[in-house]
Amino acid sequence: MSVDRRTIWPYVDGDPAEYYYGRYGNPVSTEAERRLGELDGGHALVFPSGSGATVALVLGLLGSGDTVALAHDAYFGTSVLLRALERWGLRLVEFDQTGPPPPDVQLVWLEPCSNPLLSFPDLTASIETAHAQGAQVVVDSTVLTPVLLRPLDHGADLVLHSATKYLVGHDDALLGVVTAADPATAERLRGFRSVSGIVAAPDPLSLLLRGLETLTLRVERQAASALELARRLREHPRVERVRYPGLGDPVAARYVEAFGGLLSFEVEGGPDAARRVETSTRLITNATSLGSVNSLIETRARWEGERVPGSLVRLSVGLESPEELWRDLLGALEHA
Repeated sequence: MSVDRRTIWPYVDGDPAEYYYGRYGNPVSTEAERRLGELDGGHALVFPSGSGATVALVLGLLGSGDTVALAHDAYFGTSVLLRALERWGLRLVEFDQTGPPPPDVQLVWLEPCSNPLLSFPDLTASIETAHAQGAQVVVDSTVLTPVLLRPLDHGADLVLHSATKYLVGHDDALLGVVTAADPATAERLRGFRSVSGIVAAPDPLSLLLRGLETLTLRVERQAASALELARRLREHPRVERVRYPGLGDPVAARYVEAFGGLLSFEVEGGPDAARRVETSTRLITNATSLGSVNSLIETRARWEGERVPGSLVRLSVGLESPEELWRDLLGALEHA
């Protein structure tokens, strides 16, 4: 009896079959990357987490002795991770992203809006400066998603998303995404992903595909609710400051028409008052993370220390009624 070798070995006419080993790809990841690439306007790759995407991006593109210039108020986990990589020769400098990036770096890392301080860089100016100095630019667009901002359209080389947040949207999957403007860069990252094993599994990717079906509706609703709550919080006597670009940031207004579902505010009375606020809500869940259909609230100083004000409370606005969310916040502020 003869045996067709194609039934036992994943090659056809000497070339690898499309899916012959899970570390190199699967039909679910192919579909997810196709849709994400369309959303971002580039060539998307999926990873098992946002941090996994960061590791692959940095180690896949940079070498020992190279320097990353990171926005000083970018997601706290990014700075922690990049500092951990310094033992392998990576260098990290931090800068104020509302100004120009520093020279003599290989990668500039921007984050509009920054988490949790909500600063917004002048993307065009920063990207042009970085490119003139020979650096590539990655934009962490987790907070705004491709619905509100497409950084590649403004000249960025790469976009990163913690897909765990808005792209999945339901707090039930851990994933990351990197989208490259240049197909050769994407293939270089794909090769590193394949040999390193920083690979997303099909099951969480199926939840990502589900989330993409409602992404636009969710993000637009969350941004509208967040703006309304930010306006009301700004007028509350127990709130000292509200951080939200929709409250008159002229730079942000040049790039986006809506400002996302994340905001933060500082409570009169310091860390103890902020702690009472986050533990007094009934509808809003006191938990870490953001981007879900459910609203989440937490103080950030417990994780980030003096990097953020002790009185700062971060609020991720979900899909609940804005009026119900406001009543919940009013009740919590009474306990501050």
